[in-house]
Amino acid sequence: MLKILVICTGNSCRSVIGEAIFNHFGQGRILAFSAGSKAKGKINTCALALLERHGLSTEGLSSKSWNSLSKQQFDIIITVCDRAASETCPNYLSSALRVHWDTIEPSHVKGGGEAVMRYSLLLKIPIRFSGNALPKCWLYP
Repeated sequence: MLKILVICTGNSCRSVIGEAIFNHFGQGRILAFSAGSKAKGKINTCALALLERHGLSTEGLSSKSWNSLSKQQFDIIITVCDRAASETCPNYLSSALRVHWDTIEPSHVKGGGEAVMRYSLLLKIPIRFSGNALPKCWLYP
């Protein structure tokens, strides 16, 4: 099983969305986690609503520090914000492949429900694309 860690500084939105996407489309072949260097301790409610709207499970999701995962070994680490990409990761993460996917910060979306809905449409493409974009060797033995 491939283990992926998705990192964003606050671990309240983008990284949590990434965790949910990988666990959903990984079909049991990927085990994804998310964490942050300065975790907020609470998931953004719009992120949870977005995941639910697209049929992705929010069960077990939480905002946590990357230090809480120090006993885990990861194959791939994906940073989803520029700040996290420039931070020095803890030593236990040093052997994993590192990838950076720059994404829009949803908590900065202004304008109420209509603006959030437009943002969710922007995310719809990556959410749908993710399942098809995962290398087949990650999904099938």
